[in-house]
Amino acid sequence: MIDPLKPGLSLLAKLGSIAVHVQEMESYHFDPTNRAFSYDLAALKSLLDDGAVKDWLRELDKMAVLPKKR
Repeated sequence: MIDPLKPGLSLLAKLGSIAVHVQEMESYHFDPTNRAFSYDLAALKSLLDDGAVKDWLRELDKMAVLPKKR
C-alpha cells in the first residue's frame, strides 16, 4: 500500500504530466478537431490508466478528499 500523502518522484512526475496535458488542452479551447488535442487526450487516458496513479487515487478516495464522479 502506498502513502497517498507522500507520493514518490515517479508518481509526482505522472501527476504533473496530467496537469500539463490538461493545461495544453485548455489552450486549444477543447477543440477536438485540433490534432494536438487528440495527442493530449491519449496521453491523459494513458496516465490515468497507470497502476500507480489508480492506486493513489483509490487511497485518496478512501480518505474522502476527492470529489465524487458524476
